[in-house]
Amino acid sequence: MGVYLVTGASKGIGRSLALLLAEHGHQVILLARDSPELDEAVQLVKKNSEYSFSLPCDLGSSVQISESAKKLISSVDGLDGLVHNAGSIHPVKPMMDADVSQWSRSIQVNLIGVQDLTQQLSSLLKGPQHTRVATISSGASLRPVGSWSAYCAAKAGLDMWARCLAEEGAQHNISAISVAPGIVDTGMQADIRGANPEDFPSHGAFVSYHTDGHLSHPNDVASLLYPLITEHTMEQSGQRFDVRDL
Repeated sequence: MGVYLVTGASKGIGRSLALLLAEHGHQVILLARDSPELDEAVQLVKKNSEYSFSLPCDLGSSVQISESAKKLISSVDGLDGLVHNAGSIHPVKPMMDADVSQWSRSIQVNLIGVQDLTQQLSSLLKGPQHTRVATISSGASLRPVGSWSAYCAAKAGLDMWARCLAEEGAQHNISAISVAPGIVDTGMQADIRGANPEDFPSHGAFVSYHTDGHLSHPNDVASLLYPLITEHTMEQSGQRFDVRDL
C-alpha cells in the first residue's frame, strides 16, 4: 500500500483521514503541533498501520519545517500522497484592526508553510510513482468573509498554489487538487464561535450552524475525501472539488 503524509493530523478532518488511511493499510505520517492529541492520534493509527509515525511540527516555524522534512526524508523512500490539511482561522478581526504579526502568521501557516514543506520534500515526490497532493480548501477561498481577511487570502492563494503545482508537477508524475470540505464540526469551528462577536459580523450564523446541527462530522467528510485523495487521476489534476458535490 501507499505512504501518505497528513498535516494537521492531530484532530478534526486530518485525524479522521489519518485513521481512515491506516484502516485501508497505508503507512501514515501524522504531522501536527506537538500535543497530547497528536500522541493519541498516532497510537490509534498504529493499531492498523504499525509503521506509521508522527512528526511534531508547527507550520508557522521554518526551522521546525526543515527539521521535520529531514526526519521524513531519512525515514521513507517516497510519498504516494500528501494532504495539506493544517490551517488556522486566526486572527478573526477586521483587517484594519488585525495585528500584523498575527495576520502574517496566518499566511505562513495556511500558505507559505505548505510551499516550504512541499519544496523541502521534493525528493520524495519526484519519481516513477504517481504522487497525489491534496489541499483542503474552503468556501472562503471564493468569497470574502468579514474579519477573515488573512484566512480568505491564504485559502485563495492555496487554491492557485495547487493549480501551479498541477501545472509544473505533471512532468514529475505529481498531481494536485484542492477540495472544499464544507462546514465541519472541528476545532476551527469552535475557535470561530469563540471569537468576539463585536469583531465578527457573522458570529451568530456560525453559532447557529452548531446549535442547529448543520455541521458535518469529520469522519463523514474523510470518507468522501478518501477516494479523491488516493485515486484522483492526472486528468483531474488542477481541479477544485467540493465534497457537497461528490
